[in-house]
Amino acid sequence: MAVGIKRFVALGSRLKGVPEVDTLGVRPNFLDYTPQERDRILHADTVLFPTLNYAQFLATAGRKIFPSLETYLYADEKIKQTTLFYMLGIPHPRTRVYYRRHHQDILRDFGFPFVAKIPRSSAGGRGVYRIDGKEALGAYLERNTVAYIQEYVPHRQDLRVVLINYKPVLAYWRIASPGDFRSNLARGGTISFEDIPPEAVETAREAARRCRFNDVGMDLIQLKGRWHVMEANMKYGRKGLKKKGLDLKEILRQKLLSGDLD
Repeated sequence: MAVGIKRFVALGSRLKGVPEVDTLGVRPNFLDYTPQERDRILHADTVLFPTLNYAQFLATAGRKIFPSLETYLYADEKIKQTTLFYMLGIPHPRTRVYYRRHHQDILRDFGFPFVAKIPRSSAGGRGVYRIDGKEALGAYLERNTVAYIQEYVPHRQDLRVVLINYKPVLAYWRIASPGDFRSNLARGGTISFEDIPPEAVETAREAARRCRFNDVGMDLIQLKGRWHVMEANMKYGRKGLKKKGLDLKEILRQKLLSGDLD
């Protein structure tokens, strides 16, 4: 590469193969990096994709990272996301968390049907259940001491908005397959790019900005005439991007070279 061309440092593999980026890898001990590598990490303008393992340390040390520390801290954390949405006043379907001693309160607060989720590791529609009666609720509670309960909103589709550095790069409908209340592509859902509502995209953008999620797929649903954020997905998949003919690595590369990431 020509002298004078700026080079960037990444730890995680998201930008591996991008010629302008030196991907050092994620090593279990900081001292596993060579002295030269440690110096580069600590003096980089921005450390790219540090992973949760290093994001918290770099942020505490005052170093700039991408994605943000919040993007890592709230990834795959439905309970934390719900609390954050409510604290920030972001529209979110009615949701409550019940620990074992309060399981008996679920039916006081919710009528059938409602949705129960595994609070963590329920990406792609896994661990998401429609609860239609006491037997289904009992089966769910046998497997989950912490119950994450959400109102059931009948719908055929929801909207996924992918944002990088708080700017939408893609929005698409996820349409549920017949007989499934979940619209996840992993559950047989399909994609449509038709008639994307600008107000929903703006809701996603504003929610991402307020939560400081700068590499995220926001899922939204319309409820009582208002767009609500269902959840934030930091592992937002590539199917929608590929179907639109977009390459995420190239999008990230162009934003990096234009100064939109660092």
